[in-house]
Amino acid sequence: MTVKGVLFDFSGTLFRVESTESWLRAALTDSSLTLPEAELVRAAEELERAGALPGGAVPAEAPTGDLAGLWALRDRSAEEHRAAFTGLSRRVTLPAPALHDALYDRHMTPSAWRPYPDTADVLAALRHRGVAVGVVSNIGWDLRPVFRAHGLDPYVDAYMLSYEHRVQKPDPRLFALACAALGVDARDTLMVGDDRRADGGAAALGCGVHFVDHLPVAERPDGLRRVLDLLD
Repeated sequence: MTVKGVLFDFSGTLFRVESTESWLRAALTDSSLTLPEAELVRAAEELERAGALPGGAVPAEAPTGDLAGLWALRDRSAEEHRAAFTGLSRRVTLPAPALHDALYDRHMTPSAWRPYPDTADVLAALRHRGVAVGVVSNIGWDLRPVFRAHGLDPYVDAYMLSYEHRVQKPDPRLFALACAALGVDARDTLMVGDDRRADGGAAALGCGVHFVDHLPVAERPDGLRRVLDLLD
């Protein structure tokens, strides 16, 4: 296989979202609200179990009722994405109702995300080798500002975001759109992600697939470097 294009997932692959506690602290500060430390820690733990932080832990208990339907289709549109995650956060008692939307807004800011230590080096190496790069993400908002803020946008040739096309991974159509945008054949393309079901959908087109572990940034210093080895 001659790799001419590499597709990357976003969350848990190239970037990692901040911790739930950091997320809550930032939203409280932005909303000019405070909580006693013990209550803040408790609320953060409950939000973690609820799976309310996009890009963070999945819900400890599967959503039920109307929320279950939203959860299944959460990456299909911006409205469904916000409704699903604010619905999960509303399972937790917080000091002000508006804080649920403030939390959602916080997770879309570039400061809520950190690239993995080897992200920049791997993307730069691919650019140097003339390999086209795309980002294929199940998401409900525009992640391009995150890449720009961290200086990584120049290395990305195309973004294929589920909410912009109303198609979610593992649907092969999203990967096909990405390959077309890069001008590369799927059989000459490698998909790199952390979700075996969602990202593994690229294999249906004939793409190679490589998985990385969705770990905190400090625990995965060089998880992407194997991508370069696969090109050699």
